[in-house]
Amino acid sequence: MEQITFSTQNIYTLLTPLALFFIAIEVGLCLYYKRNYISFAEAIANFGTALGNQTVNVLVAAGVYVVYGYLWDNYRLIDDIPMNLPNFLLLLLAIDFIFYWVHRWGHEINIMWAAHSPHHSAQEMNFFVALRASVTQRLFSFFFFWPLTIIGFKPFDIYMMTGIHLFISFLHHTELIPKLWRWIEFIFTTPSHHRVHHGVNFKYLDKNYGEFLIIWDRLFGSFEEETDKVIYGMYGQAQTWNPIVINFHYYNILWKDAVAATNWWDKIRIWFMPLGWRPANLPPKPPLDEITLQNQQRIALTPFPQSKLYLILSAVFGIVLMLLIISPNSSWSTVEKIIGSGLLWHLIVNWSGILESKRWLFASEIIRIVLTVPILFVFGEMADKPVWLGICLVYHMYCLVWTGMFFRGNSN
Repeated sequence: MEQITFSTQNIYTLLTPLALFFIAIEVGLCLYYKRNYISFAEAIANFGTALGNQTVNVLVAAGVYVVYGYLWDNYRLIDDIPMNLPNFLLLLLAIDFIFYWVHRWGHEINIMWAAHSPHHSAQEMNFFVALRASVTQRLFSFFFFWPLTIIGFKPFDIYMMTGIHLFISFLHHTELIPKLWRWIEFIFTTPSHHRVHHGVNFKYLDKNYGEFLIIWDRLFGSFEEETDKVIYGMYGQAQTWNPIVINFHYYNILWKDAVAATNWWDKIRIWFMPLGWRPANLPPKPPLDEITLQNQQRIALTPFPQSKLYLILSAVFGIVLMLLIISPNSSWSTVEKIIGSGLLWHLIVNWSGILESKRWLFASEIIRIVLTVPILFVFGEMADKPVWLGICLVYHMYCLVWTGMFFRGNSN
């Protein structure tokens, strides 16, 4: 069998510093040019969603190993496809073409929109938004790349290329880059094209699905030029920063309709019907009122006061914890990585509690701190690493003091 272990996750370990570099550049340019493209609360919420999503990529890698490895072993048509430059470009084009349709179906089929919609729930356009992918989106995508293993592309190469393809799409999420030269705009997907894709303006809905090439949209009738000011977000927006709600908001809507359906066939097929379809015994969805700059309901929740520094330091800690989970060089066992993933999710859910001044945050943050320190001490073998032990203890003592001082009053 093609040898794929958790080391395949290395592509994301390599791409993470690049993503952070571009984020830092964008933040710096926005500050320098005084562009209001990034709000702190949404950026933190997006960043937390990204950290949690990386834990799911470990499971996706395992699935690729089992399923794609089996298909490649037993059914491939070509024995060996070396990853030279021509085959690299061929694989990139094949993944881009398949993803065009996966992306398009993600806007047309209920269950696939449930997986994709968290990405569109962002109300801004910046590199932090690129990180706001759902925990089920990557899993759904890999349901459709398996024919490439039949052709003969190695599962490792497919997984690697989807990571590169994802990073290409990351670079589209910005308002700082204007329209580019005409020939580039004609062939490749650019930030201008992708801004249109995120628009809730009626003329922009369900347009520009391409991630690398915009040619697919021109060929299949889904292209739209950026002309009017783009308004970002989605219809039926969840008014929260909670990553659990963000990830499963539309699943919950579909589940409620499925439960309310009186016909068993409707309970099943609602998941696979076009957006807007409802069971026969339920009233049809009313027509949409177009979201405009004048009537857009922005997420406006009140965070605990003086919490920005706390959240920034917490985000740095979250990056370290994520890398301990996904890095192929990590000394953590699989069980330890699963427990670490639980700690990471507890961390990012607590961020939403801070951003929304939730009453439960105080107790939840105390519990998180008390659990995290001994677990890191044991998993990280910190008895033999006095410097890291000292950093860990100082940081979490800071968290404990800060929580006690600032996260109890004025909660909702």
